[in-house]
Amino acid sequence: MDKISGTFGLVGCGQLGAALAGALLRAEAVAPARMWVANRSGPVPALAGHAGLNWTADVGLLAERCDTLLLALPPAAGRKLRLAGAGRLVISVMAGVTVEELGAVSGGARVVRAMSSPAAAIGMACSPWFAAAGVRAADRATVRALFAACGTTDEVPAESQIDVFTAITGPVPGFVAAFAASVQDYAQAQGVAPEVARRAVGQLFHAAGAMLATSERPAADFVEEMVDYAGTTAAGLGALRAAGLSDVIAQGLEAARRRCLTIGREEG
Repeated sequence: MDKISGTFGLVGCGQLGAALAGALLRAEAVAPARMWVANRSGPVPALAGHAGLNWTADVGLLAERCDTLLLALPPAAGRKLRLAGAGRLVISVMAGVTVEELGAVSGGARVVRAMSSPAAAIGMACSPWFAAAGVRAADRATVRALFAACGTTDEVPAESQIDVFTAITGPVPGFVAAFAASVQDYAQAQGVAPEVARRAVGQLFHAAGAMLATSERPAADFVEEMVDYAGTTAAGLGALRAAGLSDVIAQGLEAARRRCLTIGREEG
């Protein structure tokens, strides 16, 4: 695992921030003594097992002490920040906060807008990111090291794609859990015991996710394979298609993407 050089600061230690920090520490990408965490309420239980972390309620102090800053605040709170970070790399996982806004927050041009998820806590987050024009080659290596410690990562060529990923991969388990809940509800309506249904559905999605994640094939190939087999699953997939499942999912994802454009602004 690649290391992150210098000192590293996390601003905001909610579910996502704590998951990212924990992943970095477990992967030894950052040593506890080189990590600063700014959190108004002090140390959090999720990071209690990592001795030597530097905790502070003073974001300004953290910005002075750290070479790389990761912002994991609610969007409304993040937009109000003003950091003395002009000479530092500033990375944000705040939904909807644009690169232009991050420039105002950081006071510099070395800003990266990213999206990740609490799945970082188990090393399974998908963390795409977009770099502003002022980001250097060494900065990109730092960003890759950060998010590789949390799961998979890709640099994307357009900032607008971060809004798309905020909708599709940020809310883990989110949309997948909604589909799983429907499957479990169906099983229970057929008389399957809730605990048995929960285990069965959990294993189904665990196995399906592993198969998709370890294959180079697009998801559509697996669907067509089942359709071509013309068995029981093909009948079910045909009914879902006839009911317009793809359109319904697209509508939900588009609603989530559009929400990225306004989130936190109502309070600003």
